[in-house]
Amino acid sequence: MDTSSLYLPFAVGLFSAWLACIPVGPINVTIINEGARRGFRWAVMIGLGAVVAELIYCSIAFAGFASFFGNRLVKAGMELSSFVFMLYLGIKYLRAREIQSTNAVEEKIEKKLHPHSAFMIGFIRVFGNPGVLLFWILLAANFISRDWVEPAGPSRFACITGVGLGSMTWFMGLSYAVSLGHQKLTDRTLLKMEHFSGVSLLVLALIHGGRIIYQMAHHKL
Repeated sequence: MDTSSLYLPFAVGLFSAWLACIPVGPINVTIINEGARRGFRWAVMIGLGAVVAELIYCSIAFAGFASFFGNRLVKAGMELSSFVFMLYLGIKYLRAREIQSTNAVEEKIEKKLHPHSAFMIGFIRVFGNPGVLLFWILLAANFISRDWVEPAGPSRFACITGVGLGSMTWFMGLSYAVSLGHQKLTDRTLLKMEHFSGVSLLVLALIHGGRIIYQMAHHKL
């Protein structure tokens, strides 16, 4: 395979990881609090644990579901599901009034496992959120249906590599920002980040919806 054909899936994985990391959920809140309290290295290890869990879910999404996307009906259904999901997340993030620091599933897992290392804290905070798997399933469907990522192994691997690099650079940058001077980001700043993510997802949803309408009009879907 020509390596130049891997640039697009790698870039798609990279930018989608950044977009996925912007919403200020439990893992970002953990890094912000721990980075301010315990420093850069501890926060980075939390981020590394989160990246490993993210890559596991991302790999499952591509490996387990990519074979279904060749069917035209399934492909159309996933296109519609991706649009609805992006629209839902965009509205959810845009309407956010407070920052979520954890969820019920994560709390139950943490009570059972009692993670002590920074790496395990980050890993459980992401792996304990099944919504992350759903997110990557829908993104994988979107990427493959648009031919941004080929079902072949090298293309999927390039995309997953981009996801790992994008996630890690985001968490390292966030860790450095909050550990610098041991100051916390204000809730107002975090909400602005959440709202920015919501606007971005709504724009993407509208673009995606327009593409679906175009394909239906030309009998391509």
